[in-house]
Amino acid sequence: MNWRWLRPWPWLDTRAAFVAATPRGGALLDLGSSDGETLRHMAELRPDLRFHAVDKAGLPERYPAGCAFVRADLERDPLPWPDATFDAITCMHLVEHLQRLDRLLNEVARLLKPGGRVYFETPHPKTLHLPSARTFAPAVNFTLNFHDDPTHVRVVTVAELTRELEQRGLVILGAGVSRNWLFALSHWLLRWGPPTRQRLTACVHWLGWSAWVAAQRPSHVAPAARAVPPQRPHAASPP
Repeated sequence: MNWRWLRPWPWLDTRAAFVAATPRGGALLDLGSSDGETLRHMAELRPDLRFHAVDKAGLPERYPAGCAFVRADLERDPLPWPDATFDAITCMHLVEHLQRLDRLLNEVARLLKPGGRVYFETPHPKTLHLPSARTFAPAVNFTLNFHDDPTHVRVVTVAELTRELEQRGLVILGAGVSRNWLFALSHWLLRWGPPTRQRLTACVHWLGWSAWVAAQRPSHVAPAARAVPPQRPHAASPP
């Protein structure tokens, strides 16, 4: 779906609603950009923004034109930008792949401008109890149960993210279930069809597969956020 069509109605998609609220001409950093699909959607919605991306591997040739890409390990590497650089930071489906979050969250808090916002999205704990997509769509590479993706390390809850962000001086703006309502409503048409990727995408938006939390750096707080000392890695969630 081209997010250009969401410009008049960004509230139809949770992620689009967050991106749409970025100041005109602002700087947005996407952490864990992977193949760039979501980053390209953001550029469709807001071509006026200055995009930056970080990924351990990444496919920068697929990112929006002019996007500044940095290859980095977000569990270990500091990022090259100065304090208070970004109006918005997005982190879509990355934290569940990490053993530890302290480096990532410290950098997020450091890089946000006063008044800047961050958005995290990650699989909801309910995904631990969903059936595997392999049971009825073995030919489709799709993650329905949390463990369908072997690179998932553990479920990261909204409560954990909220606590960690607040410890770094950020104010929670909201949290909930991420959905694109157009996809969610199409579930009632596609559920009777063959088990295609389109049908599964509609299904996860109807079920509320992803959880989200957004936070903001208060405008009156000094831009260089205090770092939280590293913690011991969490144990992986049981299958």
